[in-house]
Amino acid sequence: MNLESPRVTTQKSQQEMFDFLTNVENYKQVMPESMEKFEVIAADTFLFTLKGMPQIALKITETREPELVVLGSTSEKFNFSLNILVEPEGENKSAVQLLFDGEFNAMMSMMVKGPLTKFITNLSENMGKL
Repeated sequence: MNLESPRVTTQKSQQEMFDFLTNVENYKQVMPESMEKFEVIAADTFLFTLKGMPQIALKITETREPELVVLGSTSEKFNFSLNILVEPEGENKSAVQLLFDGEFNAMMSMMVKGPLTKFITNLSENMGKL
């Protein structure tokens, strides 16, 4: 299953946004309001819980400075990646888009598509408010 967030413009340069996204503590600032728990586990790993959803742990699995940060699930049951693309958008601005890629059976895909789409849209919108 592949999902895309809307592309949003931030008030941070491409490098500033990349630096922000490679510090896992900063993800707390862009989580949806429905976040019930957020915890940094390691320098490259954090976990969170949203209301009505299971706990999810994400790890920075790849970076390509200053344009890409890839977050991967640490769960084998719920295997997915979230690519965050950061493009320059003039001086002191950048554009961010999230691309979700997960391998789920048809039943699971139907159940998670709506909440996941809302989640990545919320993340991108909150990044645009930074």
